[in-house]
Amino acid sequence: MTEAVPHAFEQGNRREIFGWSMYDWASSAFSTTVVTTLLGPYLSSLAQTAGSINFLGFSFEPDAFFPTVVSLSVILQVLFLPLLGTIADYSTYKKRMLLAFATVGAVATMLLFFVQTNMPVLGTNGAVLFGGFLFLIANLSFGAAIVFYNAFLPDIAAPEDRDRVSSFGWALGYLGGGILLALNLVIITMMDDTAMAVRISLASAGLWWLVFMYLFTARSLKQRPALKKLPPDEGYFSQGVKQIAHTLKTMYRKYPETLRYLIAYLIYNDGIQTVIAVATIFAASDLGASADVLILLVLLIQFVAFGGALLFGQMAKKIGAKRSIVVSLVIWVFVVVYAFAWLHDAGWQLFLLGGLIAIVLGGSQALSRSLFSQMIPRDSESEYFGFYEISERGTSWIGTLVFAAAVQITGSSRVALLSLILFFAVGLVLLIPVNVRKAIVDSGNDPEGVVL
Repeated sequence: MTEAVPHAFEQGNRREIFGWSMYDWASSAFSTTVVTTLLGPYLSSLAQTAGSINFLGFSFEPDAFFPTVVSLSVILQVLFLPLLGTIADYSTYKKRMLLAFATVGAVATMLLFFVQTNMPVLGTNGAVLFGGFLFLIANLSFGAAIVFYNAFLPDIAAPEDRDRVSSFGWALGYLGGGILLALNLVIITMMDDTAMAVRISLASAGLWWLVFMYLFTARSLKQRPALKKLPPDEGYFSQGVKQIAHTLKTMYRKYPETLRYLIAYLIYNDGIQTVIAVATIFAASDLGASADVLILLVLLIQFVAFGGALLFGQMAKKIGAKRSIVVSLVIWVFVVVYAFAWLHDAGWQLFLLGGLIAIVLGGSQALSRSLFSQMIPRDSESEYFGFYEISERGTSWIGTLVFAAAVQITGSSRVALLSLILFFAVGLVLLIPVNVRKAIVDSGNDPEGVVL
């Protein structure tokens, strides 16, 4: 059973769209403060104090530990997120599951406050492992919640409105994440104990996530009816497992263009997410950037990305979402090449490159989401977004694993940057031949009004 989808910002729909978008405002604090800015360098600094990190007989270089944990968290997402999305399509729990996973992620983030040097009982090595475990739980929960969040997009916006609504959500996310990061910069600047300031900032991201989610999203987002009826004698889990295999076969046979786009997206966005996850580690270890410089850099990216997301939303109205994404990927290739070959200090060049990243960051991700929402069958949004989320915000797995391996082997984060070019180039080559109109029609959606 489906229901009519209102146009964006129609009277009576504005409140729900705003509440939906405010989840991006709430959860982006985790991406910005924890994943992108503070946790990686903080855990690396603790690891350097310990010399190296030892776990089950394995020894990790300080700069390799956090990317390894990111990869592990996403490998778990690969296993669980498609299953969760399938279950959501067969149940009325989409909103509940969004709130539940977000709550777990926010609480795990707040507990990062207790990770410190010479931690009682655990010591420094144990503290780093405990921090990695908390991040594992938080990032897995973050990804799970985003599956259900993204699946609401087709419920609240008609096809011709989705680029605009998706870009609006991304823009609010960058603005919210940027505001909290600015507050954290004040904390780190004013406090003499930098480690304590970082711990407070990490915990604040979880608190921000929790408070704004319950103030806006939980109050305004409406629970939708189940999109599919559960077969007799089947439970949610058993049907979910069966449906994953069925969906992959269906995409291959009935929606080949959607599958091609999804593969292209998983590859190029893995590159984007790797840049986000390791940029501050590179700036800190290779360029010698201090904590306040890193925060200023990410602040620049956040606020410029707010405008960049809106800019690319307008670009998509002129040339279409796919062509706009192609433009962004060409710029991403240039960014990586420049960082490897010419970026050698934490001066004005770093901030100039950060500004260029910001312009394409929000646009490429917002339009990728809205374009995918046009290509999937109406009764299976959560399920399809479960596959999509495998390489969404903060969820790179191959890229961060390759980066961590390169650092482990060479001891240099600069050399590891070279591998990222491949992700953007291959993704671009796979994206260009995707027939967007055919993908929309094959999935049973109407391409009228959509700029192709």
